Order: sequence, then structure tokens, then C-alpha cells
Amino acid sequence: MNWLSRLFARAEPALSAATPRDAALLAALHAASFHRGWSEHEFEQLLTDRNVIVERAVSRRRNVGFILSRRAADEAEILSVAVARAWQGRGVARRMLDLHLRRLAGLGLRAVFLEVDEDNTPARRLYARAGFREVGRRPGYYAQSGGKGALVLRRDLV
Repeated sequence: MNWLSRLFARAEPALSAATPRDAALLAALHAASFHRGWSEHEFEQLLTDRNVIVERAVSRRRNVGFILSRRAADEAEILSVAVARAWQGRGVARRMLDLHLRRLAGLGLRAVFLEVDEDNTPARRLYARAGFREVGRRPGYYAQSGGKGALVLRRDLV
């Protein structure tokens, strides 16, 4: 019986850097996660930009999450985080964010910024636990998807 439970158990996703070959998989997950998904071509462009850093989470050869940021000088902005619906609430976003922040710090970046929908309680909780703090607001930023506005968050890395 033990072998049967292992067969159907979900293994922890492996985390690794994404490459341009992952563009289609990331685009599919983004489209399933957001009101306006980015295209495969947009992901290809991002993944070939040397200032873009992307981590992905893979379980049994399936992409179950990613985090993407762009660096400028000694700062970065997290542009998108997505986790497949079946994997939400299992710590995947937290693990990706922890790895991503360590990687950004290792690149010598001093701070990370992001915008989050003020109505997105799970994401706000994730970022608060990771040490982000509110530094601004953007009213109506997510209006097209029904959100009220965005909170601008910052985390210092040094």
C-alpha cells in the first residue's frame, strides 16, 4: 500500500532557472492565471533579455509555477508570479520567491519592488511574510480585471 500512496503523492516541485525553451509553457500558465496573459513571443523576448531573471517550478515534467523579474541598476521589479491552480496553497510560491530573492541578492541587487492587487489577500500575505513593505499605491491599476488598485511593495536585500 505504501508504494501506491507514493505513486499518487505529489513530489515537491524542482526549482530551476527558466530558458527561452520554456516560453510556451510559461505563456500557457500565465494565460491561465491572469486576465490578460502574455504571449509565447512576449515570453521569448523576456527570456532572452539578460536583465530578466526567471525561476520556474516543475513537477513530473509539468511547469507548475514561475516568478519573473527585471533588473535595472541595483534594483529589480517582480513582474509576474504564477502557480498552477492545483498547486496553490502548497508553498510553491513561497519557495520560488525565497530562491528568487536569494538569487537577486547574489547578483548584487539592493532592493526589489512589485505591484500587487490590493484585493489579492494570499499574495499580500506571501509578500508580507517575505519582508516586503508598502511604499505606495496605484489607484485603478488593475481596473480592467476588476481590482481596485495596486499596492507598491519593496523589500531591501542588503
